[in-house]
Amino acid sequence: MPDQLSEIFGALADPTRRDLVARLAVGDATVGELAAPYEMSVQAVSKHLQILQRAGLITKHPVAQRRSVHLEAEAFDLMTKWIERYQRQAEVRYSRLEALLARMDEDGNVVRGELKETS
Repeated sequence: MPDQLSEIFGALADPTRRDLVARLAVGDATVGELAAPYEMSVQAVSKHLQILQRAGLITKHPVAQRRSVHLEAEAFDLMTKWIERYQRQAEVRYSRLEALLARMDEDGNVVRGELKETS
């Protein structure tokens, strides 16, 4: 069984599902309202919503005779923490590379004080 992070990234791999998430970020909507702008059936949009729901990105709540779809912002915390972890690691690596490049002369030699070392 895939982990939740894999489910989230898999769900967001599809452009239609990313668009649905973007629209739900503005506010809750019914399945019919979400399906309206697409040239696909309500059933096809419902399948996309099922994938988002399985990933924990949305929930559906009954409101009168309709089912309101709600974006679950907490699911994005897991993804954000994962991205930020690797972003910090990349920034450290880039900083070290930047420091090394700053110490190099135009011939590619590392300059330390007045001495030059060949690489």
